[in-house]
Amino acid sequence: MPPPTGGRVAHAARRAGHGLDRAVDTVGRQVVFSIGALASTGRAARHYPRETLRVVSEIGLGTGILAMIGGSVAIMGFLTLFAGATVAVQGFTSLGNIGVEALTGFLSAYVNVRVVAPVTAGVGLAATIGAGTTAQLGAMRISEEIDALEVMAIRSVPYLVGTRILAGLIAVIPLYALSVLAAFLSSRIATVVVLGQSPGVYDHYFSTFLRPADVAWSFFQAVAMALVVMTVHSYYGFTASGGPSGVGVATGRAVRMSLIAVVTITLLISLVLYGSARQLHLAG
Repeated sequence: MPPPTGGRVAHAARRAGHGLDRAVDTVGRQVVFSIGALASTGRAARHYPRETLRVVSEIGLGTGILAMIGGSVAIMGFLTLFAGATVAVQGFTSLGNIGVEALTGFLSAYVNVRVVAPVTAGVGLAATIGAGTTAQLGAMRISEEIDALEVMAIRSVPYLVGTRILAGLIAVIPLYALSVLAAFLSSRIATVVVLGQSPGVYDHYFSTFLRPADVAWSFFQAVAMALVVMTVHSYYGFTASGGPSGVGVATGRAVRMSLIAVVTITLLISLVLYGSARQLHLAG
């Protein structure tokens, strides 16, 4: 016979309570690990500069087969290249419907800097640098290499996590500069060369509405994304378990979490900077 209704309700309540407890414990462990990892970047800079430089090189150019195509430099460059071209094509067509396709340069200056380049670069960071970090640390965890470091009196968090967070912060500046330039270049080529707009018209509206402050905040957004992405992926890799399949599960969870973090950071910074704006600012 089925259990009484009151028993089913109590059982469901207990299961919900256990699930809530596990969720709170997981969030607590993530917060504690993140604080310790961020604090360890100073020790990593002092004691492991060579390892930090090695990770910077690995992040930028990749290793193995990935190095043949240029690593993260090529991947993020191509992502933002095609994203910028898409903005130009869609903007030119949409603005042309109301007879103001001359403002495509304005759209490129605003949308690329504020949304397209940061989000696309953040996705590239999560898919390349972040996923690679989780896979590396997870493989070291299941093969007991991290335990071996502890046995040799090497603090694993500064050596493995702090160096990677610091390397991500160092590498993201040139990587994001390349991404922004690729977005600008592809937008101009698509508008002027492919769609046939006058280069003088495009350059006039582009330079008029491209504000240095927006570019600076865009770089700050990229640095914040890199910090969160590297911390999230380091946590999931460092705490991976369950053999090779567990590393795959940890990588998938880390990518999902970091993608959510990327769009959340974009939303919060946009609300803080532009949420109450009611006017357009000109350059200078």
